[in-house]
Amino acid sequence: MERCVCFHRFGVLFCLSLFLSAGLCGGPRAAARPFSAQTLPVPSAPAETPSAPPAARQTPKNADFVLSSDRYEKAVRYSRAAYTMYFVSVGLNILALVLLLRLGMAAKFRDWAESVSDKRWIQALIFVPLLVVTVDFVALPLRLYGHRLSLRYEMSVERWGSWLLDWTKEQLLMVGFALIFALLLSAIMRRSPRRWWLYLWFAALPIVLFLVFISPWLFDPLFNKFEPLQAAHPDLVAAIENLTRHAGVPIPADRMFLMRASEKTNEVDAYVTGLGASKRLVIWDTTIQKATADETLFIVGHELGHYVLGHIWKGFLFAAALMLLGFYALFRALHWTLGRWSGISRIYGPEDWASFAVLLLLVEIGMFLVAPAANGFSRIEEHAADVYGLEVTHGIIPDSSEVAAESFQVLGEVDLADPNPPEFITFWLYSHPPLAERLVFAHSYDPWSKGGAPKYVK
Repeated sequence: MERCVCFHRFGVLFCLSLFLSAGLCGGPRAAARPFSAQTLPVPSAPAETPSAPPAARQTPKNADFVLSSDRYEKAVRYSRAAYTMYFVSVGLNILALVLLLRLGMAAKFRDWAESVSDKRWIQALIFVPLLVVTVDFVALPLRLYGHRLSLRYEMSVERWGSWLLDWTKEQLLMVGFALIFALLLSAIMRRSPRRWWLYLWFAALPIVLFLVFISPWLFDPLFNKFEPLQAAHPDLVAAIENLTRHAGVPIPADRMFLMRASEKTNEVDAYVTGLGASKRLVIWDTTIQKATADETLFIVGHELGHYVLGHIWKGFLFAAALMLLGFYALFRALHWTLGRWSGISRIYGPEDWASFAVLLLLVEIGMFLVAPAANGFSRIEEHAADVYGLEVTHGIIPDSSEVAAESFQVLGEVDLADPNPPEFITFWLYSHPPLAERLVFAHSYDPWSKGGAPKYVK
């Protein structure tokens, strides 16, 4: 479950593909989707540390996703709280930006910036941080409540000092992204007032790829600790190498990493990230603690599916198409809004720094409206990766379908996954199919015994 939305507004303008795959906070999922069940804006945290891997579990065939009565109630309450927080956070951000505009605060920030210097880049250094930090301080109480909630439900063990340090890093990164975006957009607008949306799109695409490329080296280590998987779990590395050779995408041992997630979260996960020289496989230490070796291999097989099935580039192309449509819609909406609101808000045109607040408002609304399409696309890819994981582990892991189903059971128990999410919530918020559906599918998918052919791994 992706619990943080770090570059919520600014990151999407440069890297909508990262929005489709993951947030940058707590370890960017730049290349592939995380194994977990859904994407919700609730904070994260660490786990207990058993001295030995868990023993293999026995589950009846065709079993459904089942939680104990106590765990079931917790999962329902926690999930419903997460859904509520998402919609409240969107509404709060929109309200904050509307008030900043209606009360003339954005115009005052602009006036302060212009009084300091006539140079636009210096004005940006003053205006943009003021606007960004003001909006995020309005949202801070809800973020604090979210972390308190994750501590109460024992999803998180992150101390408040560490959490505040991570939040501060987020703010600095967001301000940096916002500054780059504002300066780039300002320069393009001044040269092409009517085609800036298209030129901004051309400029954004290489930035997306660059951010995906550098994220394992630059962004991930800001929020989590990584070490070579070989050092702590050589047997697991050997098993993964065997699996990746079978998949046709061998990953050398020096590209496999262990993330010390247990310092912040009790949840389990794994992911593949990066491009080219930065490509790597990352497994959370909580996953190794709470899942068996075979279950971990299925999780790795799922992640390999994203690479083998071309989900990285398909996701990038889908994101690029959304960005193009989004930038054009932003262009049209900005002119429409300024034509009706500029007098009230003292905004003099698209090149006015105060209009940046209008852009943020429109992006906030646009991000909310595009969420079903982005998450729907992600659910399709996640299901395909589940199929691939089942096929690539067949014959390597004994009773691989049962192992896959049990991995979903473990994931649901540990992460307090909603056992029966409302259809609307699944449609709007879930980047993965509901976990119960994934577990049932793992039990039922068996083309080999039915005389059929596997879909991906022949």
